[in-house]
Amino acid sequence: MSNLLWKSLVVSPAVLGATLLVSTTAMAAPSTTTKVSPAKQLGVSEVAQQPEVLAQTTIDQVNRYSNEGNQNNSQSQVTSVSQFSDVQPTDWAFQALQSLVERYGCIAGYPNATYRGNRALTRYEFAAGLNACLDRVNELIATATADLVTKQDLATLQRLQEEFSAELATLRGRVDSLEARTAELEAHQFSTTTKLVGEAIFGVTDAFGGTNGNNNNAVFQDRVRLDLQTSFTGRDVLHTRLAAGNAQAFALAGNNVGVGAEGTQTFQVGNGNGNNSVSIDRLTYEVPIGPANVYIAASGGQHSQYAAVNNPYFFDNTDGGNGALSTFASESPIYRIGGGAGIALNVPLGKGGGILGNSSITAGYLASNANNPGLVNGQDQGLTNGSYAALGQLNFSVGDRVALAATYVHGYNAGGGSLFNSTTVNGNGIGPVVGTNQANTLIDAGSSNSYGVEAAFRPSNKLSVSGFVSYHQVTGFGQNDDYNAWSYGLGVALPDFGKKGNVLGIFAGAEPYSFNRPGFGGNNDIPYHFEGFYKYRVSDNISITPGVIWLTSPGQNSNNDDAIIGTLRTTFSF
Repeated sequence: MSNLLWKSLVVSPAVLGATLLVSTTAMAAPSTTTKVSPAKQLGVSEVAQQPEVLAQTTIDQVNRYSNEGNQNNSQSQVTSVSQFSDVQPTDWAFQALQSLVERYGCIAGYPNATYRGNRALTRYEFAAGLNACLDRVNELIATATADLVTKQDLATLQRLQEEFSAELATLRGRVDSLEARTAELEAHQFSTTTKLVGEAIFGVTDAFGGTNGNNNNAVFQDRVRLDLQTSFTGRDVLHTRLAAGNAQAFALAGNNVGVGAEGTQTFQVGNGNGNNSVSIDRLTYEVPIGPANVYIAASGGQHSQYAAVNNPYFFDNTDGGNGALSTFASESPIYRIGGGAGIALNVPLGKGGGILGNSSITAGYLASNANNPGLVNGQDQGLTNGSYAALGQLNFSVGDRVALAATYVHGYNAGGGSLFNSTTVNGNGIGPVVGTNQANTLIDAGSSNSYGVEAAFRPSNKLSVSGFVSYHQVTGFGQNDDYNAWSYGLGVALPDFGKKGNVLGIFAGAEPYSFNRPGFGGNNDIPYHFEGFYKYRVSDNISITPGVIWLTSPGQNSNNDDAIIGTLRTTFSF
């Protein structure tokens, strides 16, 4: 078989051209796996390609090849190789192509008079092109055009056709099978514009340490999110996310005062209405308009959904199940001021390589009770008169190794509540998600001005360092309502530690705290937060994350027992 094929290629220009030059479109042969990049600031994962996707890809290739010559604007059969603008006499296969065009007439080009001979060739396109030339030769045989094809050529091609008949029949059968499977998928697909992205979290967790261990028991909690991601143009996305869960933070308490939101974990927020009842916890739309990216939130909007938080491997898509365990380590507390409905823009300030590099400016406005036209506790509500938070951020990056951001948030609270409460999207009643009571408690209506710096540095693909500092100045409308708060943190992540897709993370810092506030017992110790976790990727869709959170001076009081929280989190992504 191999000697016959070699002799045929030497003797017959038609066969040589058919094996090397027939196809003018190609893609690399499909692989069984493909690499996808999940988000922004997360590690790369490998996802096994589904047979249905491979089927669609193959059918698209074959259909694209077979339809190229059937378009209304396609070029008619060429008669001379000189009609191709991108073929030169110096090309290594010029004579073979010239023979196929001028001697056998089984080559056609693109409508713009190009041949595109440097593109790759798939096995399917080879089979289709070879079959086209063989059909042309059979026509010559039928019309006895002996002056164009020698008897030796015809005999060789006939023997080749017999040799390859089984392979061609197999390819035709595979294509027919793929077409049938693709038709079945199209008939039963969920939607042509919407895909479902889901996440389910199982968390086994307990708190230890003196009074904290006595006041809390080991629990098994869950949270589920189903995100319908709809795209109408291929560049925009509408998020309609359903959430349910039963997780809640531990009731950590000191000797004299409650600790607040210290130690809150990411899967313990965003649980809808609790008790595993389902609610819509995010309804947002993102679309590029000119150079800007526009973000519109109808419900459940958060600043970290549109602004770069610069905390890779710790932050995961607004309290997801693949980053840090705690809400404090996942992102700077400045992004948790306010939330709800509103609009945001991200505008680039220059092109990569320009004097401004990859800098951009981000601006956003979110109102906590934008849907309420009335009053709450005698305070106006709505889009502009109620509680809101307006963010402005300048972003700067150096390649893909360094990212910096300077952030400012101006907030207004229409009547008490908490400063760091990004989950307040449907009215009052939801407590803070990070920080001490001293840093969170807003006694009455008031405004706040917050300033933050966030930075991330990735010296190598195996190491990432990130951190933040934030300062918050609160001005209350009542007596003794003014106070200042601070927070800072630093994290080191080792991606692909032990196995590709795994992450080892260590984070340390001070949760939001405030000193010398009347009514809080004069507790002025800094509440330090230490956290370590190891995300182990079981498969492309399952990860297990054991970790420990250690809190010193809970409630800003060193007399309180340290709290240690141990967690085993399992995340199912689909």
